[in-house]
Amino acid sequence: MKKILFLKCIACGKEHHINESKYVCNSCGGNLEVIYDYNLIKKRISYEDLKENHHYDMWRYADLLPIEDLKGISPLKVGFTPLYKNDNLSDEIGVEMVYIKDDTLNPTASFKDRATNVVVKRVIETLDEENRIIATASTGNAASSLAAITASLGIKSIIFVPSTAPKAKLAQLIAYGANVIAVRGTYDDAFDLCLKACETFGWYNRSTGYNPYTREGKKTAAFEICEQLEWEVPDKIFIPVGDGNIISGVWKGFLEFKKIGFIDKLPKLVAVQSEESNAIYKAFTDNLEKIPVVSGKTICDSISVKIPRDGLSALLAIKESGGFAINVTDKEVKKAIKEFASKTGIFVEPSAASVYAGLKKAKLENKLEKSDNILLLITGSGLKDISPVEESVKREIRIIDPNIDDLKNIVPSIIKK
Repeated sequence: MKKILFLKCIACGKEHHINESKYVCNSCGGNLEVIYDYNLIKKRISYEDLKENHHYDMWRYADLLPIEDLKGISPLKVGFTPLYKNDNLSDEIGVEMVYIKDDTLNPTASFKDRATNVVVKRVIETLDEENRIIATASTGNAASSLAAITASLGIKSIIFVPSTAPKAKLAQLIAYGANVIAVRGTYDDAFDLCLKACETFGWYNRSTGYNPYTREGKKTAAFEICEQLEWEVPDKIFIPVGDGNIISGVWKGFLEFKKIGFIDKLPKLVAVQSEESNAIYKAFTDNLEKIPVVSGKTICDSISVKIPRDGLSALLAIKESGGFAINVTDKEVKKAIKEFASKTGIFVEPSAASVYAGLKKAKLENKLEKSDNILLLITGSGLKDISPVEESVKREIRIIDPNIDDLKNIVPSIIKK
């Protein structure tokens, strides 16, 4: 593939031929990054090309993706999700504008469909049919994403999830026909078992923070943001962070658009983590050389991680962008789910609600400017995990008999509210 020059280790800088290593650096075990021939890409893609391109999904950026062509891609539409302005949030936070990039409208209601789409296409291009068995470890979203996209193409998938994964996400997996293995333990336990299984049985490993091509799918969100904002770039982007692969992917996307001359400004990235799953936050704020191990316990299952598998690249993205990290509590996230839905009309899962909680905390900590244009990256639907709002449902729903008198009794409280 001529447009890919090599894979480069993020940790030690060693360059690898594209066929030399599937996943990680063979010298230090660090994560790999796909490096392209950007001079060649400049010749392949332009503003005019995008204006004339009616492929309104992530494949409109195929020239900047590690694929040969669009043959055999999934029929499911992934990407080019809506981007909204929200005056309510702008007024509340006291900034110029708040934008919302809503990836809950991807096929499995998750940002992770972007990564899976690229990985599965890579498998189709590089492996014979008999070897196309793809495995992943996930807290739920990457799992349902892989299950759905492989189902649309008739490819076998094997999913490792912690046994505590939300029921709605497990239901998706079963409905898609995936082979689901629930591991008694944490996401990190499922990740390690998936790694050993792929080495033992020869399965292809899609796992986030291990497979370098997942980052390539996630960077397409940055491309879309630039295009949807008419080539303007937000001042700050709030991103939920677990393994670190989303924030590093988004940063790579902005860097690449700058390299090919599509934008001349870069945003500051804000990493939002839950207080018990905050290894990257700790490494950034305490200026640690090594990312620490944390408990990983949080209601934000999508960012519940003890050991961030793409932590180094996430840390680099925060620092290089001039951004910062924010720590939020589970209590703040629970409150944010309902508040965000009532102010935007978008129902999000806990990890996605964390960015709104993080935005509010950033305001309290005086980390925002009145002139800021801010974007919240919304990565998963609330329908995938309703457990945090179940108490509110029981508490706030009014049950009455089917007569007008009962209704009259509660109408005043409804109007007042």
